[in-house]
Amino acid sequence: MRALPYADPGVPDTRSRLRFLGWLARAQWRTLVVGAFFGVVWMVSQALMPWAIGHGIDGIIDDDSGSTARWAVLVAGLGLVQALAGVMRHRASVANWLYSAFRVIQLVSRHAARTGPAVPKTMSTGEVVATVSSDSMHIGHAMEVSPRFAGAIVSYALVSVIVLDTSVPLGLMVLIGVPLLVVAMGPLIRPLQERQRRQREALGDLTALGADTVAGLRVLRGIGGEKVFVSRYAERSETVRAAGVRLAGTQALLDAVLVLLPGVFLVLLTWVGARSVLSGDIDPGALVALYGYAFFLLMPVRTAGEMAFVATRAMVAARRVLAVLAIEREVRDEVAPGATTAAGELPPSSADEVLVDDATGLRVRPGSLTMLVSDEPAFTAAVADRLGRLVPGNGVRLGDVPLDRLPVAEVRRRVVVSDPEPTLFTGSLRSGLDPYGRHDDTQLIRAMETASAGDVLETLRDGLDSMVEERGRSLSGGQRQRVALARVLVREPEVLVLVEPTSAVDAHTEAAIAGRLRDARAGRTTVVVTASPLLLAKADTVAWFDDGRLVATGSHDELMSTTPAYRRTVTREEDPE
Repeated sequence: MRALPYADPGVPDTRSRLRFLGWLARAQWRTLVVGAFFGVVWMVSQALMPWAIGHGIDGIIDDDSGSTARWAVLVAGLGLVQALAGVMRHRASVANWLYSAFRVIQLVSRHAARTGPAVPKTMSTGEVVATVSSDSMHIGHAMEVSPRFAGAIVSYALVSVIVLDTSVPLGLMVLIGVPLLVVAMGPLIRPLQERQRRQREALGDLTALGADTVAGLRVLRGIGGEKVFVSRYAERSETVRAAGVRLAGTQALLDAVLVLLPGVFLVLLTWVGARSVLSGDIDPGALVALYGYAFFLLMPVRTAGEMAFVATRAMVAARRVLAVLAIEREVRDEVAPGATTAAGELPPSSADEVLVDDATGLRVRPGSLTMLVSDEPAFTAAVADRLGRLVPGNGVRLGDVPLDRLPVAEVRRRVVVSDPEPTLFTGSLRSGLDPYGRHDDTQLIRAMETASAGDVLETLRDGLDSMVEERGRSLSGGQRQRVALARVLVREPEVLVLVEPTSAVDAHTEAAIAGRLRDARAGRTTVVVTASPLLLAKADTVAWFDDGRLVATGSHDELMSTTPAYRRTVTREEDPE
C-alpha cells in the first residue's frame, strides 16, 4: 500500500479528458494490473462453477460416484479460489479508488494554491470544493470498476468458448446476445451524462451559496438577512432536488433495463437449451450448466453497464477537474529569451538597494524597517503586492535584478507578503504556524511572543498542539491577525512585507507588537503598510505617498513636522475649511 497523500502527484496530461484519465491510469498501473488479475481470477472461478457442477450432475446420472466426488472437490476448490481472489480483488479495487481520488484532490489543491487569487476570480469556492469532494470520487470509482470490467470481459469470452463447445446455437446466442444487451443500453447513456452534468452544476451552485453564506454569517445576522438566505437556499436546494430526481429517473430506467434484458436473454437461453436436451443434442448436466451460465452472465452484463455508467460520470468529472487545472496564475515565470538570470544570482541582503519600485521611485534600504503611508490605503497595498510580485507587470528590482525575470518560487522564498486578512486553516496551531515542521517549539513560541500572541497560547488548553477551527473561527479577529503575523515571522524571510498587520488589535497590543517587531527583524529588511502612529514611530524610514506619488521620506517625527498632509492622514485630522 502507498502512503497518502503523495509526496508529488505528478504533472497531468490536460490535453483532453481521455488523456487525463489515461494519465491517471498509467500513474497507478501496478495496482490496476493487480486488481485486473484478481478480478479475472475471481470472475473465471465463478464462470467455471456451472461447468464443474454440470459435469458432477452427469456423474450422478451415470451413477459414477468417483467422478462425482472429483467434480465436487473441484467445485469446492473453485469456491475457495473465488473467495480468496474476491478478497484480494476488493482490496486492490479500494486501493485503485483511493489512489486516483487522492491524486486528483492533490492536483486540484496544489493548482489552487499555486495560482493564488486566479482560481476564486474564475470560479466560486463551492465549485472548487465540489470538484475536490465529489468529482475526485467519481474518477476513483471508475478506476475501481475497471479491474472488474476486465474480469467480466475475460469470463464472458471463457463462457462463450465453453458454451460453443457444448452447443453451437447456444454459443452463438451468448456471443451475439450479450453484446446486443450492452448496445441496447447505449441510448440511455447520453441523457444520463447530460443529467449528471446538470445535477453536478446545480450542486456546485448550492455548495458555493453555502460556503459564501458561512463566510459572511456574522454579517447576515447583523443585518437580519437570515430569512433572505433561507429562502434563496431553499430555492437552490429545490433545483438540486429536481435535477437529482431527473437523474434518478434515468438511472432507474437503466437499472430496469439491466434486469429486463438479461432476464429475456435468460428465458430464451433456457428454452433453447431445454429443447436441445429433449432432442438429445446435449446432456442434462450441460443444460444445468447452461442455466448457470445464463445466471452468471448477468454479472458481466451488469458490470458492463456499471462501467458505462461510471465511465460517463468520470468523463463529466474529468471535465470539471480540467476546468480548474486550466486556470493559469496571474504571475508566471516568463524569462525573456536569452536571459541568463538564475536564482543563485540574486543579490545578497548587503546590496546598496534591496528593493526598488521603479513605478513610484521607492527605494528600500537593506536591513531597514520601512513603512509606507498614503492618503489612499489601497495604493500602498498595491505597492506591497508589486514588491512581492503578486501581480503581473512588476517593475520592481531586487538589487539590480528585475523581479519578473526571476523564478516565482525563488521570489516567494525570499520576499514574503502578509495580507491584511490572512486565512487560518483547520488543524493544530503548530501545523498552522509551521506547516512543514521545520522549526522547533522555541522558535514557534518566540514568533508568537513577537506577535504579542502569548495570550492565545494561554487560552488554548493544549498550547501549540491545540486545534484551530476552519478560518480560525475559535479565535477573535485580533487573535487571528496575531497568529497570522507569527506565521510569517517564523519563516524569517529575507524581505518581509506586512499590510496593516495590527488593524484588528487594541493600542496597547499594537505598541507591544511595534517594539517587538523592530527587535525581531533587526538586520533584515521589513516593509510595513500602515497609518498607525504607534508603528510609524518605530520605523527607520517612512515613505509618504500623495496622489499616487512618492513625495517625502524620513522619520515619523520629521514628516509629522514638515508634511501637513502626512500629519492629517496619520492623526486623522480634518482639513481646515
